Amino acid sequence: MSATKLIIGSRGSDLALYQANFIRDILIREHGCEVEIKIIQTAGDKIDNVSFDKMEGKGFFTKELEEALLKNEIDLAVHSLKDLMTTQPAGLKLGAAGYRADRSEMLLIRKDSTVATGVIPVREGGIIGTSSARRKAQLHFHNPTLKINDLRGNVPTRIRKLREGLYDAILIASAGVKRLQLDVSDLTAMELDPQVFLPAPAQGILGIQIRDNDPRVETVIAKMGSQEEMKQAELERGLLRKFGSGCSLPLGVWSDKQGEEYRLKAVLGMQYKEEWIGMKSADVQGTNIERMVDQAYATLHGDAVCV
Repeated sequence: MSATKLIIGSRGSDLALYQANFIRDILIREHGCEVEIKIIQTAGDKIDNVSFDKMEGKGFFTKELEEALLKNEIDLAVHSLKDLMTTQPAGLKLGAAGYRADRSEMLLIRKDSTVATGVIPVREGGIIGTSSARRKAQLHFHNPTLKINDLRGNVPTRIRKLREGLYDAILIASAGVKRLQLDVSDLTAMELDPQVFLPAPAQGILGIQIRDNDPRVETVIAKMGSQEEMKQAELERGLLRKFGSGCSLPLGVWSDKQGEEYRLKAVLGMQYKEEWIGMKSADVQGTNIERMVDQAYATLHGDAVCV
């Protein structure tokens, strides 16, 4: 029997290509497939004047890959699952999810801007870079003295801007630094406790998107990933979905499973006239994912603000 031939669609950034090659190697090694990678530029790669909090979860990093899937130009697309809309376009579905890397945030601080204490130990009045509403809300909560400036670019570019002195510190996903094996020894590098500084829904999880009427591809992809991590993604992204996938929320989530019971923690930043005024939190436990999502949403939704 001849090997299944598959074309993976991927963005062209170092991290996206790492993730595509990671899946490619599994397909070759464990499933005997013949695989090539096709690089597709997305709107999110072209736009450099829009804050990420206006882009996350809205298809800016996925639309062109999805169009290529629907046109049969590629057979699957590999995404950071947090970039995917919580509802799939007609004709597409999430074929597998898993391979979760460290979900924590990494705080990188210039040595001369580092102080001794605090969740965010950056000098008083320092400039910290991020374009994520979720991160901005939690940064303000933990260190309200900081000035938060937008930060764009891929992971190496953001670190370069920190080294050039444009910021005292930046906040990025630990998974990106680790997957790219970047040397940050010249900086103060801290992995923040994900139960204290909550990550994005499904942060660190890879998602494999496929057509929903392609049994040739689905037969292979269905064997990949982790059903347990798929359930955790459903729990974390389910809360985001309740708010509406077109709304970029300052929402952080963390989930875990002990025995048969799940736990979901969530925080939501609150704003008044573009000023952060506090955080609201939810902490629920149970065995029914849908019910847990409803409980967390009921606690948070009264203060939801699109940003």
